[in-house]
Amino acid sequence: MTTASNRIRPRERDAIIQSLRAGVVPRSGQQHVQVGRAQEVGALVRDIERVVDGGATTRFVIGEYGAGKTFFLHLIRSVALKQKLVTMHADLAPDRRLHATGGQARSLYAELTRNTSTQAKPDGGALGAVVERFVSQSLTTARERSTSTEAVIRQRLGELSELVGGYDFAEVVAAYWRGHDTGNEQLKSDAVRWLRGEFSTKTDARAALGVRTIVDDANFYDQLKLLSRFVRMAGYTGLLVCLDEMVNLYKLTSAQARSANYEQILRIVNDSLQGTSAHLGFLFGGTPEFLMDTRRGLYSYEALQSRLAENTFATNGLVDNSGPVLRLAGLSQEDFYVLLTKLRDVFASGDPAAHLVPDDALTAFMQHCSQRIGDAYFRTPRTTIKEFLNLLAILESNPGEDWRHLLGAVRLEAETNPDLEPLDEVQEQPRASDDDLASFRL
Repeated sequence: MTTASNRIRPRERDAIIQSLRAGVVPRSGQQHVQVGRAQEVGALVRDIERVVDGGATTRFVIGEYGAGKTFFLHLIRSVALKQKLVTMHADLAPDRRLHATGGQARSLYAELTRNTSTQAKPDGGALGAVVERFVSQSLTTARERSTSTEAVIRQRLGELSELVGGYDFAEVVAAYWRGHDTGNEQLKSDAVRWLRGEFSTKTDARAALGVRTIVDDANFYDQLKLLSRFVRMAGYTGLLVCLDEMVNLYKLTSAQARSANYEQILRIVNDSLQGTSAHLGFLFGGTPEFLMDTRRGLYSYEALQSRLAENTFATNGLVDNSGPVLRLAGLSQEDFYVLLTKLRDVFASGDPAAHLVPDDALTAFMQHCSQRIGDAYFRTPRTTIKEFLNLLAILESNPGEDWRHLLGAVRLEAETNPDLEPLDEVQEQPRASDDDLASFRL
């Protein structure tokens, strides 16, 4: 019998199933299908607590292609939201990088701000709400002190002046208040657009807001540090930035472009290790090739290789989850069996009486998959999950059909890792100048 505690809402149930059948991570409800990796989750929960306490952290979540890195990052984001952090996430792509000279870093920043979430707005688009919360708190404080709200805002934002870009950041937030106070929706909109990195020219920003700078390729990381301070002022506990598909840096055909991006990563790592960032966490998701390839990966950059070197004692089954690199082991067969039971339960909306297949079907399904593709069915389970849900969908649409008759129709192919495809080394034009690269060296 299903109870209120284990019932899964139809909307959440459908979102989980549709996402997994499409081979993508569901935006919510990950807790219903999470299995294993308790130690890895625990390590990152401690990182979140460090950010809440005013520290900084940088982690590289490394796992084989299809091992569930993206799902894991989404799960950690949901944990961070419950701890009242603001989270941002984006996938790197050819037009979205950490460093560039053609707008790609600003594009990454704009994607991050579009995917800004809070516990009240977990699906993104929360940056405007964060600013509104800060302004509302300032308004309350001004009333208590019998002073002007703008004076309170400027006083609260005064500490940002020590950071790069802090003055203009404060001016933009003050402009948002003026729009709020006068009912000027255009001014409020322009302020949020500036904070989202949507102004492409300084001329437009100056005309709209009276500031001389915009978010661009050169100040991408500095702007994130400003936001980490700002969200604290708005009453949140910190900022967590999740960047997935880091392998797209590994795939850059220009050695100079890769080096410049690795310089930016080095800067983030150094700030985290040296304690010069506050209330700010970074999670980078990538494959072993992105990390360890000494020709194109992070290990090709000597300073990063030394900082990310793994504990030499972590061998023969021993693990160290306290270092900057967190390796995601593949699921075990036992974990995968538990996963199938959870997927079956989600499909039944949490009602055991509505299960479409018995326990025997789960074991038979695993045996069939093992015969088709070997251990890959549970170590890199994306395709296997899709096929299992497809099987349940057929049974749901055809009541009375015997699952045994359908099992032989399950067709699986082991996933191939596109990161291992040969990549040519060419030079990208225009070339980055020595001054451009030197500005990111520590």
